[in-house]
Amino acid sequence: MGKQMTEMLKGTLEGIVLAILAVQAAYGYEITARLREQGFTEIAEGTVYALLVRIEKRGLVDVEKVPSEKGPPRKVYSLNASGRDYLDEFWRTWDFLSERLTHLAQGAR
Repeated sequence: MGKQMTEMLKGTLEGIVLAILAVQAAYGYEITARLREQGFTEIAEGTVYALLVRIEKRGLVDVEKVPSEKGPPRKVYSLNASGRDYLDEFWRTWDFLSERLTHLAQGAR
């Protein structure tokens, strides 16, 4: 993954993960697997886990510990009302930026 892609992902990964959780609650490894299914193959599990800690501290997700067959309980993350509000704002911001960037790209080509 190129440097530009890495930098752009830093600014959007939180919204991407929240969008994944808007569809279905999941634990860290499941989230990483869903990211990879969507083509985000270069994102490390450690990056996802660090992000999950941050969004939990910010109150954007609810966390439930669920027993695991293989080791300690898993933390299952689900989007709560604050997270949905944040995700709505993320999509509004994304739409604004996307429109402007498309316009700029058309003028630059």
